[in-house]
Amino acid sequence: MTVQTAPVADRPAGAAGESPEDLVARLARDGRAAQRVLARLTDAQKAEALRAVAGVLRAAEPAILEANARDVAAGEAKGLTGAMLDRLRLDPARLAGMAGAVEQVASLPDPVGEVIAESERPNGLKLSRVRIPIGLIGIIYESRPNVTADAAALCLRSGNAVLLRGGSEALHSNRAIAAAFAEGLESAGLPAAAIQLMPTQDRAAVGAMLTAVGLIDMIVPRGGKSLVARVQADARVPVLAHLDGICHTYIHAAADPEMARGVALNAKMRRTGICGAMETLLIDTQFPESASVVAGLLDAGCELRGDSRARSLDPRILPASDADWDTEYLDSVLSVAVVDGLDAALEHIAAHSSHHTDAIVTGDPAAAERFLNEVDSAIVMVNASSQFADGGEFGLGAEIGIATGRLHARGPVALEGLTTYKWLVRGSGQTRP
Repeated sequence: MTVQTAPVADRPAGAAGESPEDLVARLARDGRAAQRVLARLTDAQKAEALRAVAGVLRAAEPAILEANARDVAAGEAKGLTGAMLDRLRLDPARLAGMAGAVEQVASLPDPVGEVIAESERPNGLKLSRVRIPIGLIGIIYESRPNVTADAAALCLRSGNAVLLRGGSEALHSNRAIAAAFAEGLESAGLPAAAIQLMPTQDRAAVGAMLTAVGLIDMIVPRGGKSLVARVQADARVPVLAHLDGICHTYIHAAADPEMARGVALNAKMRRTGICGAMETLLIDTQFPESASVVAGLLDAGCELRGDSRARSLDPRILPASDADWDTEYLDSVLSVAVVDGLDAALEHIAAHSSHHTDAIVTGDPAAAERFLNEVDSAIVMVNASSQFADGGEFGLGAEIGIATGRLHARGPVALEGLTTYKWLVRGSGQTRP
């Protein structure tokens, strides 16, 4: 595949004496020029480019894993937590999954050009709303190198260029993955500037991205609370983000005991460092197998911190503080409360949820429907682990993040969430009286 590319400035990144603002402006201009090329591509051309990238990722496995090993060793030397190291670490299976996710994104329907709605006015004007790319998207993230691949693939498939700024913990991994993307794009005849990795770890460059109004169209932060809070506080560019993943699972009185044990254990312990991990377990006072649920978690190595009624279930449960109900542990720690029915569970969730993902385990259809209708979170589940809060598990191929706000996109943000729309008006000479 070969396409006609627009000229993109060929200058070294981070030229001597270049300020962070000038660097971001230059990269953004290059990205915007490349995005105009992407906007002209067909569905097949974008899919072919992503399949080429997936092939390069597989071929580059030794180089990517070697780069990742350097990052992991540096992280261990710095004393990163087990959860942080788990987010950082790649292995052949995870890298294969990364390449597979890129191919899955290639196979998804292209949202660009989709007609959302059509109408005709009494005066004969024909109106339509059509999906288009957002433009140039800035992604600011921390220690998960898979974000480099997920974000780049989703942006390319939806016709957007992307400027990536990863964390220093994954510096070598991100560079190796970005190099694979550049090679794949160029082999497909596309400008490498469609996917750019910030060449400096200078924190001032983040500030320059956040204030690049007119150059960067949207910022997506992925990382810890301090990163997201800074982005939301300082950005002059629109932000799509979630701040915390304080996810609840409520075991209703009518829950099947075996299901409750399995869902609770998986929701917390499958991977404790992801934003969809359960951080608070609510158990109905009328549920008959409460002790076995908490024992299963404790036996699996999870530290439990509970209210007085929860602590009466097992002497190994530690007392919870007020702060525990509002803490995203991202570790093998869980807060537990016993509640008096569905109303009390809904009240607790309303007070402490971060509106990310909340779940109920119940055999009562009426309770399930009420929970679905009344919990105000981006993702609400019945009889399923909150660990399914993931774009890939939702059939979206991958995700650029989980949005917990109310505007533009909510929940796993994938291809559709990376588009906006424009109005097309077709007339036949009408003039307005």
